[in-house]
Amino acid sequence: MSEKKLFLLDAMALIYRAHFAFSKNPRINSQGMSTGAVLGFANSMLEILHKQAPSHIGVAFDLSGPTFRNEMYPEYKGNRQEQPEDITIAIPYVKRLVRAFNIPVLEMQNFEADDVIGTLAKKGARAGFEVYMMTPDKDYCQLVEEKILLYKPSFMGNGVEVWGVEKVLEKWGIERVDQVIDMLGLQGDAVDNIPGIPGIGPKTASKLLGLYDTVEGLLENTDKLKGKQKEKVIANAEQGLLSKELARIDINVPIEFEEDKLKYDSFDKEKVETLFAELEFRTLMKRVMGETRTAEKATAKAKPATSKAGQASTGQMDLFSSAPSPSAQPNVSAEPSFPTEQEKETIDSTKHNYWLIDTPEKRKELIHFLSIQDEFCFDTETDSLDALEANLVGIAFSYVKGDAYYVPVPEDFEEAKQTALEFKEVLENEKIVRIGQNLKYDILVLKKYGIEIKSNLFDTMLAHYLIEPDKRHNMNFLAETYLNYTPVSIESLIGKKGKKQKTMRDVAPSEIAEYAGEDADITLQLKEKLAPVLENNLAEKLFREVEIPLIHVLASTEANGVRIDVDFLKNYSGELQIDLEKLEKDIYEHAGEEFTINSPKQLGIILFEKLKLSDKPKKTKSGQYATGEEILVTLFDKHEIVQNILDYRQLQKLKSTYIDSLPELISPTDGLIHTSYNQAVASTGRLSSSNPNLQNIPIRTARGREVRKAFVPRSEEFVLLAADYSQIELRIMAAFSKDEVMLDAFRNGKDIHKATAAKIFKVPLEEVDGEMRRKAKTANFGIIYGVSAFGLAQQLNIPRKEAGALIDSYFEEFPSIKKYMDEVINQARETEYVETILGRRRYLRDINSRNYTMRGFAERNAVNAPIQGSAADMIKIAMINIQKWMEDENLKSKMIMQVHDELVFDAHKSELELLKSKIPELMSNAIEFPIPLEVEVGVGENWLEAH
Repeated sequence: MSEKKLFLLDAMALIYRAHFAFSKNPRINSQGMSTGAVLGFANSMLEILHKQAPSHIGVAFDLSGPTFRNEMYPEYKGNRQEQPEDITIAIPYVKRLVRAFNIPVLEMQNFEADDVIGTLAKKGARAGFEVYMMTPDKDYCQLVEEKILLYKPSFMGNGVEVWGVEKVLEKWGIERVDQVIDMLGLQGDAVDNIPGIPGIGPKTASKLLGLYDTVEGLLENTDKLKGKQKEKVIANAEQGLLSKELARIDINVPIEFEEDKLKYDSFDKEKVETLFAELEFRTLMKRVMGETRTAEKATAKAKPATSKAGQASTGQMDLFSSAPSPSAQPNVSAEPSFPTEQEKETIDSTKHNYWLIDTPEKRKELIHFLSIQDEFCFDTETDSLDALEANLVGIAFSYVKGDAYYVPVPEDFEEAKQTALEFKEVLENEKIVRIGQNLKYDILVLKKYGIEIKSNLFDTMLAHYLIEPDKRHNMNFLAETYLNYTPVSIESLIGKKGKKQKTMRDVAPSEIAEYAGEDADITLQLKEKLAPVLENNLAEKLFREVEIPLIHVLASTEANGVRIDVDFLKNYSGELQIDLEKLEKDIYEHAGEEFTINSPKQLGIILFEKLKLSDKPKKTKSGQYATGEEILVTLFDKHEIVQNILDYRQLQKLKSTYIDSLPELISPTDGLIHTSYNQAVASTGRLSSSNPNLQNIPIRTARGREVRKAFVPRSEEFVLLAADYSQIELRIMAAFSKDEVMLDAFRNGKDIHKATAAKIFKVPLEEVDGEMRRKAKTANFGIIYGVSAFGLAQQLNIPRKEAGALIDSYFEEFPSIKKYMDEVINQARETEYVETILGRRRYLRDINSRNYTMRGFAERNAVNAPIQGSAADMIKIAMINIQKWMEDENLKSKMIMQVHDELVFDAHKSELELLKSKIPELMSNAIEFPIPLEVEVGVGENWLEAH
């Protein structure tokens, strides 16, 4: 291998790739700038510098304005959407990044980046370099030769690929590399709007070149072609030749190959630090600067540990002799440095005092200090992620920045409980603000040890959830974002996941003290950062009156649990297995052969090659036929096999996800299932749940609904009671839009879907039939979610034109709804956020984007988020009020589930009539509302019966 290794990076291809990789989880800095494209490019470039160690490197960019290809064909790239705004913003930063690393920016007016790279690649190879063209763009394959390789970066879980000549020939199905240009000439390139010859795809192009060698060779032998193919080739001969020239990368760009300028030595530390600080790339900063810090830290590592936790375990000093008083200012480094990835097991990079509190005397002194604080942070250490099954290992406390105290508890449960109960009074003291990160977990753990923590809390996870609902809320992310600090990984204590991973119970208390103390210290500091932001965003009231009280409600609901009828599930599983086997047999008969139904590849071949259900079947990026549900639903009327496959998948998912899985989730402690409610996941404000996911239990199909029969009362003394808001989101839309027809229907108890149908189909109310009502119902709910004509057509199984007419008619008859939707979108364009009734914000940073797709998604969220979020606010307040009432009345009944707009209770039979009266009242009056909020109540021996 040559010592002279040249990497040439296609900047625009890598920037676009990074932009879309981060589109579902955007990276936004504190200034509101989307930094994902720059971050993704930086990661790619740094990976090359670190792992490939090129001797020479350059980065090629496209310049704005037309190129020589536009002169040949004005429509070249004419079908592309306008460049996403985030990419336009990113390009100058990427150029700054490249230059900060002392890497030349390569660009040439009138030429594209691939022409620049092609020219330099050929010149570099002739100068003795081994050249790597780094790009995901397949067009570069035409340049590959012995010393010029295509370096395809990793993406979406696929590793790096390096293509040489053999790989190119194999992938393209050709005999010579230069035939790549002919392939593109024949099949065209939709991305660049290169037309090609109609009707010729990759397989046909490969076959034709195998026979006639080139596009020119094909055109000389059109007499050997037949039918429509012959007609198309002759009619589009000139277009084929033009397409070939458009696809050809120019390797004669007037650019010099300057070896010295391409040589890579090192980066400009000052420029890199300035740029990364501006972009807030803190983790990347540590990664880049790690080399210099490693040397500095090597000396420090050789010295004896000086952490307070380590000293405390020896009992050689009075840990509180130097503890600051509540009003003292801690002595902490103002500019904490960061460990590299290899040094994450240490936290000695910033000044701190983390004490181990391991005697009764020290615990007593700590309790005294905690009791005189206005606020303190606490954090439990346990041996499990499941709060209800976890055993307490210790509790960490912090009340002054940079200081923390870790209290280990014995392994024996009763002894641990006695130690924990020493802190009961101070932990339950509602005059003190108790701070934590994801407090529901700590509350559930401590509940088992006789400690009940309820009000006057500050949860940093929930605070950030209200401030930035679309971002991550874990402590590591918050610490890096707000404190410029990276916490220690728990894996440094217990090892990586797997059979050999320890629990915290296996770790020495002195080691845990460093880790746990840091968690408490960081969380305390995060509170100081987040509290003012909450106030500025006007979210403090929502935080204090809704999200914080809800912690206690959710903790109680999770702890209450729900009983499952295992025998019913076992029998139902058997029924479904018989149905699956019958469907499998039917599918094989329709296919004419047996195959693996769950294999997308095999299924695609059956549907599109054997049964030919589509003239132009869609394919995935890997080249397989697309067989997802969204594809199959468009084909269900083509062949019976399609409905069989959809039914098969539905039953299989139902069986594996719920029927067979629910019994595995039963707690060995009490024989109940305890779902975990996620309060900071859905950006609209809705709750989600996991293990099991109650929100996704099917309701639309008869088979799916049967699952609810498995949810039964906890004993013979109880029955299930379900209370469900009726059409809550439509009522909110009616209130927001002030539409008189809708308001009248709800105020007078009319059938809203029937009333809607009468309006949009322009018939008297009594003439509305079932089909009209069904379409009106779908339109009613679809409008809330910004449904398109295409989407409505799919839902109703009607032509797109008819669906479009239905939407037009809807807005004609309900102009106030259209007016409201337009107004909320226009308002969002000004503020870049929308709000619920209670002021819960959803930020819409793409609402003014020039990219149609991203802007459209933001506009749909602008309409939907206030409605769905207000419904979420409403049921949360209802849950808080109901839980308080049940506790005040000391009822035996228990709230056991929340699913969308429904609450489910284990109702003690002696309290049933009281519940049937009071719960609807509390739900209906959760928020003052201009129209009645109807609550439907059902009772039964299982959830389906009650629902």
